[in-house]
This record gives sequence, C-alpha cells and structure tokens, in this order.
Amino acid sequence: MSDPKNQDNRVVERAGWAPVRHFAGRSVLGLIAVIAVGLGFAALLLLVRFHWTPLQDLDHAVAEGLNHQVAGSATKVKILQQISTFGGRVFMTSLVAVVVTMLLIRRRPRLALYLVITGVGAMILDPSLKTLVGRVRPVLESPVAHAPGNSFPSGHALGSMIVYGMLALVLLPGVRNRWRPLFLGFFALIVVLIGFSRIALGVHFLSDVLAGWLLGIAWISTTAYAFRVWRREAGHSAEHVLHDGLEPEAAHDLELTPAEQAVLPHPWVKGAELLVGWVLTFGLLYGLGWTVTNWNPSWDDGFCRWLQTFRTPGLDQASWVWSKAGDTHAILMISLVFCPLALALWRQWRPVLFLVLAMVGELTLFLTSAAAVGRPRPGVEQLDGQMPTSSFPSGHIAATICLWVTIAIIVTARLRQPWRWIFPVLAVVMPLGVATSRMYRGMHHPTDVLGACLLAAAWLTTLWFVVRPNAHAVTAKEAAVENRQLVDA
Repeated sequence: MSDPKNQDNRVVERAGWAPVRHFAGRSVLGLIAVIAVGLGFAALLLLVRFHWTPLQDLDHAVAEGLNHQVAGSATKVKILQQISTFGGRVFMTSLVAVVVTMLLIRRRPRLALYLVITGVGAMILDPSLKTLVGRVRPVLESPVAHAPGNSFPSGHALGSMIVYGMLALVLLPGVRNRWRPLFLGFFALIVVLIGFSRIALGVHFLSDVLAGWLLGIAWISTTAYAFRVWRREAGHSAEHVLHDGLEPEAAHDLELTPAEQAVLPHPWVKGAELLVGWVLTFGLLYGLGWTVTNWNPSWDDGFCRWLQTFRTPGLDQASWVWSKAGDTHAILMISLVFCPLALALWRQWRPVLFLVLAMVGELTLFLTSAAAVGRPRPGVEQLDGQMPTSSFPSGHIAATICLWVTIAIIVTARLRQPWRWIFPVLAVVMPLGVATSRMYRGMHHPTDVLGACLLAAAWLTTLWFVVRPNAHAVTAKEAAVENRQLVDA
C-alpha cells in the first residue's frame, strides 16, 4: 500500500513544476516561430542578394502598378507621405523617448530599459543590412518621391514593426481585456499602412518591406523572450506576452488615470457654457477686427515700417526662428510632448483637457474671426510671403499665448520646487518674442497682436471658470501615493 504522505509530496512536486513545464513548452513553440520567421528573412535576403528572377519580376510589377495608380495625384502622394512620416526615424525616436520618460516617471525602469535596448537594436540592424546587401532603390517611369541610401530591407518597415510592436507589448497590460484585440490590431494597421506607403511612393520594393517586417518580428520576439527569462529569474510568473503583455503587474501604473473619477461633472452643462464663451469671444474679436480694419490707423503700418529699418541678415534669421516657435508644427509638438508627461506625473485628465480645449478653441476662433474680418497684411515687405489667412488676429501669437499660459497654470499649481516659476516666465517671454518677430517680418500690425491677446484672454478665462484645471490638483508624489493605496486596497 502506498504512503499517502509520499503521494502528497509527488502532487506538490508536480504542481510546482507545472508552471515551469508550461513556460518551457510555450518557449519552445515561440522559439520555433522565431526560427521560422528568421528563416523567412534569410531566404528573402539570399533571393535578393543573388537576383532571383521571379522575385525581381514580382517586385517590379508591384512597384510599377502602384506607381501608375499614384502618379499624377498630388492628394494621394500627400496622404502617402503623411502616413510614411509615422515610420520615420525622427517621429518614432520622439515617440519612444516620450514613452520611456513616462515609464520612468511611473517607476517602471525595467520596461523603459526594454524599449531602449530593443529600439537601439533596430537602429543598428537597418544600416548594417542595407550596407551588406547594397540593393538599389526602384527606378520608375513617374517617380513621386525620393529617399537616400540603399533599399533592402525597408528601414520604415523594420523600424515601425519594432517600435509599434514593442510599444504594444509594453502598454498592453494597461488595456482592458475586451479592448486588447482592437489595441493590437490598431498597431498592426499602422505598421501595414507604413509599409504600403513606402511601396506606393516608389522608394521600396515589396520584398524590402516584407523583409523589414520579418526581421522586426524576429528581433521583437528575441528581446521579448529575453525579457520573460529576466522576469522569471526575478521570481515573476511567465505570462503569455500577446495576451498579458510584457509585465502584467504593471497594469495599474500603465493606466493613464487609474484613480480619477469623472473629469467634468455635468458635461452637457459644461459644453453649453463653453459654447457660450466661444460665441462671446468671437463677438469681441469680430468687433475689434471690424473696427481696426475700417479705421486702419496710420501708426499701425508705421510701426511695421519702423521695424523694417532694423532688418539685417542676422536679425532676419533670428526672427525666423522666433516665428517658427509659434507655428502650428511647434505648438503641436510641444502639446504632444506635454500631455502624456502630464498624465504620467499627475494621473489626471483635467489638466490635459484644459490644454486641449485651449488649443482647439484658439484654432477655431482664429480661423473663423480671420475669415470674417478679412484684414489685409501690413503694407511692407513680408518676409514669409503670401499667407492664406488674413492679418487679424495673429494666429501665431494667440497660439503661443494659449499654450504657454495654459502650461504655466497647470504646472505652477502642481509643483512645489522653486524652478516652477520658469513656466510663468516662458508664458511672458515666448509670446513677446513671437509677436516681435511677426511684426518685424511684416506679417502683422500691432493691433493684430492686440487681437491675439484678446482672443487668448477671453478664451482662457472662459476655460478657467468652466474646466477648473487646478481643482483637486496634486503633486506627482501625492498622485503616486494615492495610486499605491489603490493598488494595496
């Protein structure tokens, strides 16, 4: 008769080894998949390197067919170029840098390190293989785009597969289970569109893009496997990466605002208040714009002519830099960096909503009032050439005021360090610099600057009373403590 105690020990032993066997089994399957992907890439590399005729014929047929569909349509080319930028090195590096900073703020250095190492690997693989293979880019009858360097593999396809793939694996635990398939599908769609755009623009062959995708999958799989081994050695369970993400226990920290309740109570009432404030602001702008356009005081143009007497090549260049600080691209870039960092630090949607509404309201007020007023530009030489909008109010200056004043309001209420006063200083210096540069370059009258100030003051005052951006404001440390208390509960 068997000893019950020995039977219990064997049951415990089997139960203890079950996770290990499960991990090993999945690891073997994953290894087989990685090997298959790697062999696929190696086969493509050899076929391209030795100029296999069927593959070359397919590549040229696809490239010429898509070029025939795209050439002659400026709209299609513009759309494809915009899609392609999401796979560009500058955009993806900036995106990864923001996410790494967010992870460090949320005290997830292991995930941040994974992103850095995996991303650096992508930056090394692309130029190395292109130099090794030395494939020339497609030569088409009607080229619509150009790109430097060699063709195989596609750097955009490789980089997008790695960057968006690793971001999906890192951020997946913060997504609710029912949304995870859509979340992964969204990233997959971005990667596919970027690859298609490179072929349609005629800067890569089909095999270049396929090779980039295969190599990207192989590299992500390798680094993800290494990360799982690292977790297992640290005493964590080995979860299924595509279902639970790289670090499931980080789920609460990866949620954008885990502790926040309703962002704005009574949203319909708040929406009505915002609409009334927008209409009143537009009325003030239109009244001032109609007045200065019909009055057109002589000193308005005279001030711009006086500034023109100081023009030198050096000041022209400096004014161009200041002017660019207030254009759409700069404002959008700063907003896209500030918003995720604000979410990472303070775990609240309200300050982000305040900034988003400030910029959306500014843009719509500027466009509608400029169209309604239709004021001509100053009667001096305009260094930026003909602009599509009228002179009143200045969109550059209004956007700069709204952006930096909004950031100053948000930051000063949530930081305790003395250097927080840098942001109110920027809220004064940046608009002054942009306003001076726009008038120096002959693009705006002084009264256009006054209109921009009126727009920003009226709209931000409306938002201040409706959104209450500093209600329940907490420091980053207080937000982290509240988050830990929720996790422990």
